[in-house]
Amino acid sequence: MKIKLNCNFENLSENYLFSEIGKRVRAYSEKHPEKKIVRLGIGDVTLPLPAPCVSAFENAAKEMGSKDTFRGYPPEYGYDFLRTRISEHYASFGVDIPADDIFVSDGAKSDCGNIVDILGDNTVYMPDPVYPVYMDSNIMSGREVRLLEANAQNGFLPMPGEECGRGVYYLCSPNNPTGAAYSEKQLKEWVDFALKSGSLIIYDAAYEAFVSDGSPRSVYAVDGAKECAVEICSFSKTAGFTGTRCGYTVVPAELDADGVKLKKLWSRRQATKFNGVSYPVQRAAEAAYSEEGMKACLDNIGYYMENAKMIASLLDEKGIKYTGGKNSPYIWLECPNGTSSWEFFDYLLEKVQVVGTPGAGFGKCGEGYFRLTSFGSHEDTAEAVERLRGLL
Repeated sequence: MKIKLNCNFENLSENYLFSEIGKRVRAYSEKHPEKKIVRLGIGDVTLPLPAPCVSAFENAAKEMGSKDTFRGYPPEYGYDFLRTRISEHYASFGVDIPADDIFVSDGAKSDCGNIVDILGDNTVYMPDPVYPVYMDSNIMSGREVRLLEANAQNGFLPMPGEECGRGVYYLCSPNNPTGAAYSEKQLKEWVDFALKSGSLIIYDAAYEAFVSDGSPRSVYAVDGAKECAVEICSFSKTAGFTGTRCGYTVVPAELDADGVKLKKLWSRRQATKFNGVSYPVQRAAEAAYSEEGMKACLDNIGYYMENAKMIASLLDEKGIKYTGGKNSPYIWLECPNGTSSWEFFDYLLEKVQVVGTPGAGFGKCGEGYFRLTSFGSHEDTAEAVERLRGLL
């Protein structure tokens, strides 16, 4: 063929982080089929969907099997019943978001990658270490990306500084991979900076339900944020929808760039490129934010955070520095003895068959760090802790 391809893909790293982890684990497993591997790497949930979600899913599926209640294409922005329920969810922790500003999608990862469609040639800023989709989607689009160093000195929460100019800023709180969460004062500083500089914040709140210390669960808890921020959230970790797929993005009516409403552009983008989320999935998501559903979701989150406590207790016992495990299901630990991230990955796999995520896969500043997830079962987490106790 003689067609032109998107040459920006050549600027991506050769291997996607989690694909490389899978490759190494498969190779080890083929070599040692008798060894049981405990996976604390990929942030995938393991508990089943909450019962209210399953019930709503089943009832909606039955509706799809009847002529009188069958539904075809869903609205590309989401059914009003779910948008209203999400708006009520925000209100439950003191944030006012009109249902009309909420756009239902098939997950936060999709929206994080797709939001670049409505943005022009801006300089893009993001923390390092960072969730790979922020970086990769902007590289694919040919944008200039500048990194804000997140390290132990700033609590893995970079703040506006001299290196920051007008542009698009990705913030994630509680953070993936580090587990750190911005305080209201810190978020206020970011919002004030964005308003003053004319910048846009893309705020990833996928882990908001894990917040336990009073940190903001939404960027819109800060005055002025509706004039400078888009918020992306998901049911994946809150309600265990990693295999069910449902999320949402808030694009406030107040957001505009030189008189052009971002909400209008996002509406047009979704109408053109997205066919909506299935009716049964949206009914299940609606149930997740019901009173009964949220109780079940929080029970599951409590289960995972017990796992985080197990891991954190071990690290405390061994004197290993870490963040996370408090407002987040992730533990971000410093590799012992100056070991590199991938060396530590291979060491744990070879010696005790425990899989985590090398920090270097999240960026240059992630080198020397390692992420463990608490999304496993109690039994597997306890076994991993005992294996690690004998090794570290």
